[in-house]
This record gives sequence, C-alpha cells and structure tokens, in this order.
Amino acid sequence: MIHPTAIVHPDAELGEGVSVGPYSIIEGTVKIGARTKIGAHAVIEGHTVLGVDNEIFTGAVIGSRTQDKKFDGGISYLDIGDRNRIREYVTINPGTKEGTRTVIGNDNLLMAYSHVAHDCIVHNFAVLANQATLAGHVIVDDRAVIGGLSAVHQFVRIGKLALIGGCSKVVQDIPPFMMVDGHPARAYGINSVGLDRAEIAKEDRAPLKKAFKIIFKSQLALKSAISQIEEEGLSSYPTIQVLLQFLKTSERGICR
Repeated sequence: MIHPTAIVHPDAELGEGVSVGPYSIIEGTVKIGARTKIGAHAVIEGHTVLGVDNEIFTGAVIGSRTQDKKFDGGISYLDIGDRNRIREYVTINPGTKEGTRTVIGNDNLLMAYSHVAHDCIVHNFAVLANQATLAGHVIVDDRAVIGGLSAVHQFVRIGKLALIGGCSKVVQDIPPFMMVDGHPARAYGINSVGLDRAEIAKEDRAPLKKAFKIIFKSQLALKSAISQIEEEGLSSYPTIQVLLQFLKTSERGICR
C-alpha cells in the first residue's frame, strides 16, 4: 500500500496495513504501527516511532531535527502513540539533548499548521487547533484544548480539561478545568463545555466554581488560596484533588 512515487527506506519498519501516499518520504530509522495512514507529501524522519491507527495528512513533517540552538548533534527521539490525527503541515520535533524525547500520547487531534517543539509531552485526547504552537518542554495534560493561533511559552504546563481561547499568549501554567483567553492569557471561569463532554458529574463542578473564586477573585496569594480551599473542605472532591496537586507542583506560577 505504498504509492510508487513515495520514498521509503528499506530499513524503515512498517506494520501491517500501513499506507503511504504520493511523494511522501520515510527514513530508515522510523517505525510505524499497523493500519497507520500517511497522506501525500508527508515526511517522517529521525528516530520516530508511531503506534497503530494514526492518520498523517498532507505535508506534515514528523521527527525533523529540533530547532533548539542548543542542539549538538546527539540522537534524540519522538514517540507517538495510537489513533492520533495529525493534520496538514503539522510539524513535530524530537528532543534536544542526547537521549531525550518528545512524546505524543493517544487520541490527540493536531490541526493544520500546529507545531509541537522539542521535549514536549502531549498526553491523551488533547486538541491543538490550527496554528497552535508549543515551545520546548511544554506539557499538555489530558483533554486540554489549545485554540488556534495561540502560542505557549517554554516549560509551561496546561492542566487537564483546560481551555485556551484562540490567539492567546500563554506564559504561565494553566490550571486544570479552567478557561483562559487573552494576551497575555487570563482566567475567566471553569471550562463548563469541556466538563460536559468529559461527563464530569455535576456534584464535582460546584466545588470547582468555589475554588475558582478563591484562586482568581479573592486576591489571596496562591499558598493562602490553597489553604482556604482545603479549610473549606473542598479537597474531598476528585476534581479539586487534581486542581490542588497541579497548583502545589506548578513551577512557573499560574495564569491569574
């Protein structure tokens, strides 16, 4: 199922049922899982591994050398899981230093022209809308949505089920379940639509609204806000436990 105009290195490992479209190029160090579909003019190179049932669309460049100026020629890796949809002209880079890697999990949607830089981790069921851009070392947790034309600063973490509005400039961590927008991004409320789609129980949402007011409206320092959330007994809810763990481990500070 390889188009006659495609160039596939004989050392490349292609699983059962893989299809490769016209004029695509696959290097010898690449491993591609079963039933993955690769469209036209795509390039998959470097030490890249893809799982099963992925879709790679026209012009995507997967595994090309990191754009980090600190790259010194070592071998680094790109691991992509299963059932991801990588749309037109997406670019994904491997890690920068010897032995490091960029990791894409399962069931993610990377829309056209989005970019995932070196050493990023994108977990599962995340969405990067058109031209969303992740700088190096960004972590995107499960079911986060990054709006089109948004830019995420290096070392930022995007929490579970967070929503970033289009054209946003993200320079600090985005807590789980929150909705942010702007330049720079500011928090405006909880991600109600995302919570609905993830079938989060209603009894777990009311505590999130209270926590939002404490964190973003009370003008308390973050440590004091965390203490107040715990003192009010909200930490018994699963969503609040996820939120508090994120807040306590944030290294860049949160978007407020």
